[in-house]
Amino acid sequence: MAGAAKDTPQRPQEEEYRLSICGKLCYAIGGAPNQVAGSAAAFFLQIYLLDIAHITPFHASLVLFIGKASGAVTDPVAGFFISKSRWTKIGRLMPWMLACTPFTVVSYFFMWYLPPFVSGRVVWYLTFYCLFQALTTLFQVPYSALTMFLSTDQKERDSATAYRMTMEVLGTLIGAALQGQIVASAHVSHHCTVTPPVNTTDSWYDTPSFPDPSDPLSHQATVYMIAAGVIGGVYLLGIVILFLGVKEKDDPYALNSDRAIPFCKGLGLTMKHGPYVKLTASFLLISTAVQLEQSNFVLFCTHAADLRNHFQYLVVTILVSAAVSIPFWQKFLQRFGKKCAACGISWMIPFAVMLVTIPNLILAYVVAFVSGLSIAASLLLPWSMLPDVVDNFRLQNPHGKGHETIFYSSYVFFTKMSAGIGLGISAAGLEFTGYKPGICRQSNDVILTLKILIGAVPAILILVGLFILLFYPITEESRKETKLALEALRRSHQSTENLDDHKEDTSV
Repeated sequence: MAGAAKDTPQRPQEEEYRLSICGKLCYAIGGAPNQVAGSAAAFFLQIYLLDIAHITPFHASLVLFIGKASGAVTDPVAGFFISKSRWTKIGRLMPWMLACTPFTVVSYFFMWYLPPFVSGRVVWYLTFYCLFQALTTLFQVPYSALTMFLSTDQKERDSATAYRMTMEVLGTLIGAALQGQIVASAHVSHHCTVTPPVNTTDSWYDTPSFPDPSDPLSHQATVYMIAAGVIGGVYLLGIVILFLGVKEKDDPYALNSDRAIPFCKGLGLTMKHGPYVKLTASFLLISTAVQLEQSNFVLFCTHAADLRNHFQYLVVTILVSAAVSIPFWQKFLQRFGKKCAACGISWMIPFAVMLVTIPNLILAYVVAFVSGLSIAASLLLPWSMLPDVVDNFRLQNPHGKGHETIFYSSYVFFTKMSAGIGLGISAAGLEFTGYKPGICRQSNDVILTLKILIGAVPAILILVGLFILLFYPITEESRKETKLALEALRRSHQSTENLDDHKEDTSV
């Protein structure tokens, strides 16, 4: 009876932080629109800027790099202001996500709008791409940090992360599929598919595949605006589901004596935290490799592999494979550990090299499928491992709070900055090798550059990233020890509080 009496008060506490399937789904759906829009931009923005807007590869590299950099710079700024936010009736993080969504939709639409003027197009796209990146950051930082305020149970948080990653990969699939199917006709030219005459001259190759669509109501421009409007509607639907289905909880491990860590001090502490530094260094290289694959894949299929009529189906194959394999990776990391699951990221390397050296339609679909498996692992693992790093930091700094947004914002900052540098260099490489917008066949130097950007560079980045991850110190055993230590810290504090309250009541 005594044991039952002791157990009874703990059950409501355990149930309080247990997540329902509906809550996990709503949380996951809330983050999907960012991935829908991000996927469309990752696969199609570079080719849109080059072949539809007809800006030079150098200017496209500026747009991509500065846009990514603006989003990266916004991360610590967002983390600073969010960490200063006060608790409201709907939480501390939710108001930020609600407020920025309408502006995100508007900036996203104009990012795909073809202005009637030509000379100022670079400034136009740079402005709205920077706005879009900054606004998505203002959404993504509180959304990703929200994981820490759903439950204290590591299994529940890992489960919520798996739901989130599955839905985000589905969002990536939806974004690429919607964009690919709607805008495919903008990149198909009957002139380029006609077999050239026997005495082929350079003039045939240099012939534009379609005229410069300077009219904002041209077919090429219109289909891109339609796709942008559809994805904007997905944004609004996602935020409504997130708001209605998710209840944000205050920091469950925070003690009454805890004080918020000042942002600059907290940033300095995170940069000295060994597990965080190793995790961030590893995945900023891996995420850069994935970004390079995504941004150059359509260009590679169109100009280097003679697969211009199949690129949208190959993109869908990649993302279906990624979406289907997320539950597999979740089970795998639970059984064999998160560091072991990271080896799956390397699977894409040999197949990508084969595609570059032997461009073949069947092989292309095999590469797309295996790449999807690797991309799923690269998406799931960092967001599953980051809460473990935050718990480890909490254990070493038990009387500070408000550090979660610092961890998440600085992590996104580094990964975005590295991806921006990678995309900028890749677009500048196309400029240097003589990429010409809209022509049927690019030069051999451009084709070689695309092969290097798809094969060699991602392979090197992934291998170096996995090597760094070998030194990541948090294991499955240490995760369990950290969880037990945090729960003991909370229980001891609660018992001390109860003792103090009892003393006060007695004296009265």
